[in-house]
Amino acid sequence: MPGFPTPRLEPLLVEWDYGDYEGVTSAEIRRRRPGWDLWRDGCPNGEDTAAVLSRAERFLALALEQGEGSVIAFSHGHFVRALAIAFLDLPPPIGSRLNLETAALSVLRETDGQRMLERWNDTGRLPVPPGP
Repeated sequence: MPGFPTPRLEPLLVEWDYGDYEGVTSAEIRRRRPGWDLWRDGCPNGEDTAAVLSRAERFLALALEQGEGSVIAFSHGHFVRALAIAFLDLPPPIGSRLNLETAALSVLRETDGQRMLERWNDTGRLPVPPGP
């Protein structure tokens, strides 16, 4: 990959461990548990928000160890949201308000010690599905 000649698999970037909720839709979970929110309640026998944010913080520390330059990471929706929350030092419930489409591009940037969300949920480069 030009510009990133030594890609590697990073276990910290795996998706949220949904435990008992693996394969169950949010709507189904809320029918069984009204008011459930992933970011507040986590998943029984899976990860809670603190565990996911801890992984995100460890990944950020690892990325910063790379020194100057960019780091590109490919991960899953809920984990990318957690990564943004950790990077921007936002409260965890914000995760439920960060929409993220499949294959979206997001950019987190640190400039002069200031962390910012430069781009979020950009799907503009994706092909448009054929119409009816």
